[in-house]
This record gives sequence, structure tokens and C-alpha cells, in this order.
Amino acid sequence: MAEQTPHKERYSDEDLAEFKKLILDKIEKAQKQLDLYEDAYRNGSSNDTEDTAPTFKSFDDGSNTLSKEANSQLAIRQGKFIRDLKNALIRIENKTYGICRDTGKLIRKERLILVPHATLSIEAKNRQK
Repeated sequence: MAEQTPHKERYSDEDLAEFKKLILDKIEKAQKQLDLYEDAYRNGSSNDTEDTAPTFKSFDDGSNTLSKEANSQLAIRQGKFIRDLKNALIRIENKTYGICRDTGKLIRKERLILVPHATLSIEAKNRQK
């Protein structure tokens, strides 16, 4: 009698299609937000102090620098988020989406809806701490 190979548990094609739609929607929204951050970083604030006294201008320059740095950091985080979402799409295509990379078990659907780029189950995530 032939030995059976264990069937690896995975989400159904219907579930994967739902997750794909959710992720594509999140990528679209995240990309719009990234564009705003990058635009704010590149152009700075249009409410600058070009037409005011030099004393006020020096205060505002420091504020603009901080604002640009903050927008730059937000843009970096947003770019990483988009990258992680795109990696999740690859896992959907490979039909490995939703499988915990630590335990090999399915990540709960509720977690994937909230964190669609998750690669660890809550149990595995808690063990990392």
C-alpha cells in the first residue's frame, strides 16, 4: 500500500481571492498616502515664511526641517508596508498565504484581515517577545 503524504493545510482559492482583493485595496490606499508623504517631503509646506522678517524665518526653517524629516520617516515606513503587502500577493499566487512561517499552521483569518501581510500566527509572534 502506498504511503500517503501529509496534506499541507492552506486557505481555499476563494479565501485567497478575498485576501487578494483586500490587499490590492490596501496597496492602493497606502500608495496614495505614500505619494502625499513624498510630496510633502519634496515640496515642504507652501505656508512658509518667505515674505516675513528674518527672525521668524529662522524659527520656521527648523520647523520645516523637522517636518521634512518626519515625512521622510513616514514615507519609509509606508514604502515598507507596501513592499510587505506586495510580498503577501506573491504568497497568494504561490498558495502559501496565511501559513505561519514558524509553526506551519494557518494564521487565523481574523488576524489576516487586520494584518494582511502577517507571516506569523499570534502564538508564534508572542513567543518572539
